[in-house]
Amino acid sequence: MTDTSSPSATSDKPDAPAGAITDFGIDTTSMSTGEAIKDYFARMKDGQLGSIPAVLGVIVLAILFSALSADFFTLRNIANLLAQGAGQTIIAMGIVFVLLLGEIDLSAGTASGVCASLMALHYVHNGNLLGSMGTGVFITFIAVLVLAVALAVLQRIWAGAAISLVGIVVILVGSPVNAWVEILIAICTGTAIGCITGFLVSKIGMPSFVVTLALFIVWQGVILQFIGEGGTLPISTSDTLNAVANGNLSVAGSWILFVVAAGGYALLALGQHFSRQRRGLVVQPTPIVLFKVAAVAVLSAIATYLLTVNRSSNTLVVIEGVPYVVPIVLVLLVAGTYVLNRTRYGRHLYAVGGNKEAARRAGINVPKLRTSVFVICSSFAAIGAIVYSSKIGAVNPQAGGLNTLLFAVGAAVIGGTSLFGGKGRIIDAVIGGAVLAIVNNGLGLLQQKPAVVNIVTGLVLMLAATVDALSRRRAEASAR
Repeated sequence: MTDTSSPSATSDKPDAPAGAITDFGIDTTSMSTGEAIKDYFARMKDGQLGSIPAVLGVIVLAILFSALSADFFTLRNIANLLAQGAGQTIIAMGIVFVLLLGEIDLSAGTASGVCASLMALHYVHNGNLLGSMGTGVFITFIAVLVLAVALAVLQRIWAGAAISLVGIVVILVGSPVNAWVEILIAICTGTAIGCITGFLVSKIGMPSFVVTLALFIVWQGVILQFIGEGGTLPISTSDTLNAVANGNLSVAGSWILFVVAAGGYALLALGQHFSRQRRGLVVQPTPIVLFKVAAVAVLSAIATYLLTVNRSSNTLVVIEGVPYVVPIVLVLLVAGTYVLNRTRYGRHLYAVGGNKEAARRAGINVPKLRTSVFVICSSFAAIGAIVYSSKIGAVNPQAGGLNTLLFAVGAAVIGGTSLFGGKGRIIDAVIGGAVLAIVNNGLGLLQQKPAVVNIVTGLVLMLAATVDALSRRRAEASAR
C-alpha cells in the first residue's frame, strides 16, 4: 500500500479523474496549501472553471450598477433584490437536476404557472375549485392527477405517487381558504406534472425538448382555462401568501438563522475534513478549509447585520430582518446539495449524465432516474411559483410564461451547469440567479426599456454558454 503521508507518494499516485475533485481539492494529503492553490489555478487553466465566471459576473455587475445608480446598494434595494430573483432561482435549482442528465425541461415555467393558478383559484373562490373550474374541467383535472399517480406507481417513483395522491385527497375532501392548503395543492400539482413529463420522456422515449415544448403550450392553455383571458387572481390579501416573498424574519430570528446556517456549515465542513484526515483519506489543506469556513461566517454575519437594520424610508414604519425567501432558498440549497453530493441517487445522476450507456451497463435504472429528475424539477417549479406569485401579489394568464423559463434555464447555465450533462451543482443556479437578478434590478433602476433588459440578459446567457463550450473543449484537449 502506498504511504500517502510521505512526500514521495505524490509522484507514484495516478492522477485523479478530471472534475472528480472540486475547489481546492487535491489528490493526496501531502500537498501543501501553496501547492493546492497552484493546482487549483492549473485546473482552471485546463478549462475546469465551475462557477468562477458567474461569481466574477456578480462582482462586476454589482460594482457597475452601484457606480451608475446611487440606489443600487441601499439596504432596501438589496432586500428587494433577494425577493425579486428568488422565484426564478428556485425554478432554476430544479432545472439543474434535469440538465445533469443532458435533458431539458421547457415546460417548467408554464407548469409553475398552472400550480400558481390553482393556488390562487382555491384562495379567491373560498376553496371551491369545483365551482370555479366547472364540472367538466374539474373532473378532467382530477383524472390527470390520478393518471400521474398511476404513471408514478408504474415507474416505482413512490414519493411522486404519494405526493400526487395527497393532492387528490386534499382537493376532493375540500377545505376552506387556508394558505397552507393552497401551498400544498400547488406543490402536489407540480409533482404530478413531473410524473407525467418524466413518463413521456423515459418510457415513451420522446425527446425531452419535444415533449416539454409541447407541454409548455399545453400548460399555457390550462392557465388560460383556469384564469381566463385578461383575468387576474389577487392573493396579496392573504397575510401568509403575501409574506412568503414580502415578509421578513424578526431581528432575533435573523440572527438565529445566521447561527444555524453558518454554524451548521462550519460543523459539517470541519467535521468531514478532520474525520477524513484521521482515516488518511483525500482532504483539502486545513488552512484552506478554515479560510472557507471563516469567509462564510464573516460574510453571513455582515449580511445579517445589514438586513436587520431598519430600511424603511417612512419613519412611522419599521422594515427590518432577513427576508423569508432567504431561509426558503437555503433549505432547498442544502437539501439539493446533500442529495447530489452525499447520496447514491446523486452519484447515479452524475454517472448517467457523464455516460448513459456505461451507467446502464453498471446496473443503474436509467429510465427511473430520468423520470425522477422531471418530478424534482416540476416540484421546485411549484415552489418557485409560490414565491414569485407572492412577490407580484396576483396570478395572471402570463404566470410562468414570458421570460420565467428562459431566465430559470439561463440562471442554471450562467452559474456553471453544463448543457451537455454530467456537470453542475445546485449552487450554480443560485449564483446564476443572482447574476440575472442584478441585471434586471440594475437596469430597472436605470429606467431602461424591457427591450434593453432582454438584449442584455440574452447576451449574458450567450456569454455563459460560450464559456461552457470553450472550457469543455479545453478540458477535453487537456485530457488527451
